[in-house]
Amino acid sequence: MTSGGTPDAAARPSLTTVAMQWGRIGITGFGGPPAHIALLRDLCVERRRWLPAHDFEDAVAACNLLPGPASTQLAIFSAWRVAGIAGALVGGLAFIVPGLVIILGLAALFLSAAPPAWVLGAGAGAGAAVAAVAVRAGTDLVRPSLARAQVRGRWILYALLGGVAAATVGPWLVLVLLACGLVETTIATFGHDPKLGAHLWPALAATTTAATGGVLALAWVAFKVGALSYGGGFVIIPLMQGDAVSHYHWMTNTQFLTAVALGQVTPGPVVQTVAVVGYAAAGIAGGLLAAFVAFTPSFAFVLLGAPRFDRLRNNTRARAFLNGAGPAAIGAIIGVAIPLGLACSQVWQFVILAAAFIALFPLRRPVVVTLLAAGVIGALAALLGAPLP
Repeated sequence: MTSGGTPDAAARPSLTTVAMQWGRIGITGFGGPPAHIALLRDLCVERRRWLPAHDFEDAVAACNLLPGPASTQLAIFSAWRVAGIAGALVGGLAFIVPGLVIILGLAALFLSAAPPAWVLGAGAGAGAAVAAVAVRAGTDLVRPSLARAQVRGRWILYALLGGVAAATVGPWLVLVLLACGLVETTIATFGHDPKLGAHLWPALAATTTAATGGVLALAWVAFKVGALSYGGGFVIIPLMQGDAVSHYHWMTNTQFLTAVALGQVTPGPVVQTVAVVGYAAAGIAGGLLAAFVAFTPSFAFVLLGAPRFDRLRNNTRARAFLNGAGPAAIGAIIGVAIPLGLACSQVWQFVILAAAFIALFPLRRPVVVTLLAAGVIGALAALLGAPLP
């Protein structure tokens, strides 16, 4: 081990080992970022001792300061630390590809032209529970984030803005996240001087420019997911829902709920939900394009910025930005439950939604188990002749 905690050349794992170990996590990593972080820590710190514990914890903190899927970036960064640039590419792909293959296969089943009734019922059942999952994901983040807040009043304001934006203006949520982060950065840098905000609004306006349709539109939606979203996971949902359902009409609300559920019950990064949207827009090629565009920024951030991660973690402005964008992202995660719940159209779906709330909150059942149970109930309801959305 070198002084910086990186394995020396003789101790570095082979690329084959990296592919196998990161691929194993990609296959077994059910449960989203908390599960991915635990599995990566167990591999790199506890079992193989490729990284010191403090280096790994610093990497977690740095990745949380970056936009996009933090656990994916952590997987890429950890592979970079133990096996260099080639290791980062191999490890990142091994972490992403298994879940991508699975979710595209399920997308082909659930979004086919004439799926069996039980498949439609399973998708509608699992989709009905998604709003409860969003509330669970958001509320689990509230306490630790609020405890770190320097000014609770501003934290609450940012969270409310994020929640309202997710519930009402979906695709434009990215502007609210950026604005909250930039306001907090301005306060940290210049006190209450508003001049920086005036200089930054043109940059914000530039981010609203989107393609009008087709491949460019799909690439833009995927880019927002991979490069402009803070908080990962459910933050990507309002970024996608308005575009995929209302603006470009790639899928129905029911199909979008199914896509979100598939992203939760499959292993690997939750951001792979964007591949289902891509599949709905342009088949397998669309799914692969969406995944490529969404994950490319993560590789770029790590490969270009990893040597500077220590400075990023200690950068006052970066932390200030996250102090604004982070609460807004948490509010958005909870707020998106409103359009997700309203996307249900059958009475039995609302019954499943209520049951999901009971399972996830008073009973504290795992998210994956809850969604799978909701899917089974939906399949049974369809076989028994319940109306399908």
